[in-house]
Amino acid sequence: MGAGPLDAMPLNDRGLLLGDGLFETLLWRDGELILAHAHWARMAAGAAVLGLPAPTLERFTDLAAQSVRDAGPAGGRVAVRVTLTAGSGARGLERPAELQPRLFATAAPSPRPETPASLTIASVRRNDASPTSRLKTLAYLDNVLARREARAAGADEAAMLNTRGELACAAAANLFWIEAGVLVTPADETGCLPGIMRAKVIAAAQKLGIETHAARAGAETLERAEAVFLSSSLIGVRPAHLLGQLFRPHPMVANLEQAAAAYA
Repeated sequence: MGAGPLDAMPLNDRGLLLGDGLFETLLWRDGELILAHAHWARMAAGAAVLGLPAPTLERFTDLAAQSVRDAGPAGGRVAVRVTLTAGSGARGLERPAELQPRLFATAAPSPRPETPASLTIASVRRNDASPTSRLKTLAYLDNVLARREARAAGADEAAMLNTRGELACAAAANLFWIEAGVLVTPADETGCLPGIMRAKVIAAAQKLGIETHAARAGAETLERAEAVFLSSSLIGVRPAHLLGQLFRPHPMVANLEQAAAAYA
């Protein structure tokens, strides 16, 4: 499985040309990769779906750590992206008979957001019917356009609906809300990504005795919710609210934010 500096990326790489590959974004904090095994396992599971050889855990973590060292000081918070592509190929859609996947990692500082996120409902829809909606593939243009739409509206992040008009996720995070004292997150069937931090939040909620549901719900749910928050490996738990609505702190969100702090 090849690797190398970004300036050595061949122009016939299938990840570059076709989005044929996967990536994971994980946190390096104070000299340690956080939840590395979980991120590797998700990449390996996605690789099996796409028919790609998966990297070993050792290769995955070694490249991630090396990218931090190459980027400079290893202290503080660093976002590490590990990318797996299907490697080089000829013109067209068909992969070569013998794949030579390419694996590389990059790193950059990642300060933790200190303020709640404002949200808009993006017009760009998440394709819940696609088998790739549950994978962290390189085809991220819908998310890019949704985030661009949110920023143009003056918001920090976009909440994305699926093709049925159901809440699925944010452009770069999983979505949660509180309704009638119950913690709710979009169901897997909505096309949401199985977030690493999402799983930790659900586990923390259950440990705290918080009733938790996975649901299929429309955008209007966020308007009447007691509280809304986002989760990801880089932000942990980040309180949120719809753009134009008053933000109200919620003790349940504060408790989950504190529980997630062990990983973010």
